[in-house]
Order: sequence, then structure tokens, then C-alpha cells
Amino acid sequence: MPAELIIRGGRVEGHDVPVDVAVEDGWIVAVAPSLTAGAPVELDAAGRVVGPAFVEPHIHLDKVGVAPLLPANRSGTLAEAIELLHATKRAATVEQVAERAGRVIRQAVVAGTTVIRTHVDVDTIGGLKPLLSVPRTAAEHADLCDVQIVAFPQEGIERDPGAAELMARAMGEGAHVVGGMPHWERDRAAALRHVDFCLDLAVRHDADVDMHVDETDDPRSRTLELLADSADRHGWGGRVTAGHCCAMAAWEDPYAAAVIARLAAVGVNVIANPATNLMLQGRLDSEPRRRGIARVKELLAAGVNVACGQDCVQDAFYPFGAADQLQVALLLAHAAQLSAPDEIPHALRAVTTAAARVLRLQDYGVTAGARADLVVLDAESTEEALRLQAARRWVLRAGRVVAETETRTALHRDGRH
Repeated sequence: MPAELIIRGGRVEGHDVPVDVAVEDGWIVAVAPSLTAGAPVELDAAGRVVGPAFVEPHIHLDKVGVAPLLPANRSGTLAEAIELLHATKRAATVEQVAERAGRVIRQAVVAGTTVIRTHVDVDTIGGLKPLLSVPRTAAEHADLCDVQIVAFPQEGIERDPGAAELMARAMGEGAHVVGGMPHWERDRAAALRHVDFCLDLAVRHDADVDMHVDETDDPRSRTLELLADSADRHGWGGRVTAGHCCAMAAWEDPYAAAVIARLAAVGVNVIANPATNLMLQGRLDSEPRRRGIARVKELLAAGVNVACGQDCVQDAFYPFGAADQLQVALLLAHAAQLSAPDEIPHALRAVTTAAARVLRLQDYGVTAGARADLVVLDAESTEEALRLQAARRWVLRAGRVVAETETRTALHRDGRH
């Protein structure tokens, strides 16, 4: 079987022994032990893990890197972060937003990610400027990474008169996914209208829906059930995703169980964002402090698809972030207490297969017929890769090496070099 590239001796999930992975024309054509055919390019995995490249299902590329330009978020709250960003949204040029977004896309690729879904603000403060910036950057990096654009009404729809028209324009001018933020509206009736507007817009454009939902400590915030019901009415099911879902942590157990069962029945995905929400939520609490993480274990037990994302990189919401999904997976393991042997794999799935399911990626994985978007981790098991935050030895995009990292460490006990 002809091959342009072969990864030799890698550890692939589902195989008991190291295998070779052969790639031709951007696709995996064989996964088997000791392939006899050669290839112009051969990479010696030498027992390292070979997995599908990471998927970033939730980030805000239009906001990355703005923290040095802003006053400090003294309260550390979501509300203050949104307010602080208003000035930069008004002042930033298309070129500035594009440059910052490109920098983070490249960081993500080096860290093993080849597909990104990014929310981009659509509101009357910045207009469609972010929607001009991020797609430009995505096109410039198309050889490295796929980027899906979510039109995101950060300021609400009814709370931001004119946002509905901008959302409709955005879906006709380059956005791929309809976003939303229903809990930001003034009351439950407005939140329901917000949700239904977004689902109607998605159906008109045959687009997926990915909303920020109940990103608050307030247990009275209950818009997730509105989203599940609207997804069901519209027949949109598995094309709908709810991000954050922080209030779920403060809901009474019976109510949380009922909503989780509803999500499972309808097929709504959930994305946790542990880095940002551990930083933002519970800021005004005394101890014990609410941490604002979705009920990951209960969601998984009910059969809900759960992914996780970086969300923010060095902005008003979160001063850290490396666009590294392996780091985010480790944070999820801590935040959701995924520590039992049968729980740990869910942390890595949240940035691989579960995230790929959110984006409805076809041909994802390490199997013949899948697209050759791969990452070779400098570890002998996925658990070791997660624990040690293993280096990404090689990253492949459509069968081509787009990033490589080689580390050298020496321990000198006698003090000599």
C-alpha cells in the first residue's frame, strides 16, 4: 500500500502492541504492526502515544491577549470583565484583533490542536469588526488549523437593541454557528425569546447552536432547561451545545438531575471551561465557596456528551491560558475530581473524541479512513501524558508535520557537564 508518511511503533488506543500508522494524501490508509512498505517520510514514535489531534471546542480568539491593555479586574467577576472589555472592543482595529488571534492559533497548533471553535462577539459595541478579524486570521492559518466561527451576542439580544439584526448579518457574512447567552437577559421571558430567536436563526441557516448558559453562581439561573426544550421543539438535538453551565453546581440535586436527564434525552452537548470558571465563580462568596463547574460526573453518568475548552487566554476574564488542551484536560480532571481509573480517560476524551462530537467532525480518529490530524505525545500511555503534560513530539495536519518539539534533559549528579 503506498504511503507518503509512516509513523513507526506508536501506541494507539485499541491496539495491544505498538503499531505503524501509514498516511497517503492527507488520510490514514493503514494502522497495523510492522508495515513492510516504506515511505518518503518516516517518524519513529518509539513507543510514544499516537492519538488524534486535540480539538478546541470553546475559545474566544477575538479577546485573547488584551489583558495588558486593560485596567485590572479588581472584583474578578464576570460582570466586571465584560464591562472592562467594552473599551477595547470599541478601539481595537481589525489588524490588532487578527494579530492576537493568529498568535494564539499558532500556540494551539504547537500544543497539538488542529481544529478550533471560537466565539466572536457580535454586538452594537464592536459591531461586526471581530467578525472581519478572526475569519481573516483563520484563512491565513488554514494550512495549520480549521476554525469554526460562532456569532456570539455577548451583550444579550433584547438587552442590546440592534444585536438581533447584527446576528442575522453575521450568519450571512461568515459565521458558521449561532451563539447565545440567554441568562444575560433581564428576565426568564426575555431569555426564552433569546433562545428561540437563536434556534430559529440556526434552522434558517442550517447551522449548529453553541450558547453560553447559566454562567453565574446564582442557583435561580435556569436557562439550560429553556435551551433543551427549544432544541427539542426545533428538532435540533445533537446540533446544540451548552457552554459553562456554572449555576448547575448550585442547583438542588433533584432539579439538576431532571435537567441532566432532559439534556441526555434531547442530545444536547455540554462544554465545561474549568480554567476560567474556577477563577471567576464564587468571587463574592464566603467559605465554603461555590466553584461554578458543571456536574461533569453526573452528566457523563446520564450519557451526556461532555467536552472542555480553554475559553480565555490572557484577557479580562482570565489572566493565564496557553491554548493547550492537554493542560485544560488536567484542570478538568481536578475540578471534576476525575481520579478513579475509569474516570481519568474522560478528561482526555473531553479534548478529543467528545470535543470532536460537539463540532460534528467526520473521519476523526486513528483508524484507516480517518483524516490524518494526529499528535504524537512524548509518553507511553495517555494517563502518563496527562499526568506529566507530555511534550507534543509531532503534530500532523492532513498528514503533514506542522509542528514538532524535541526536549533534552540531563541530570548532573557530579556537577560536571
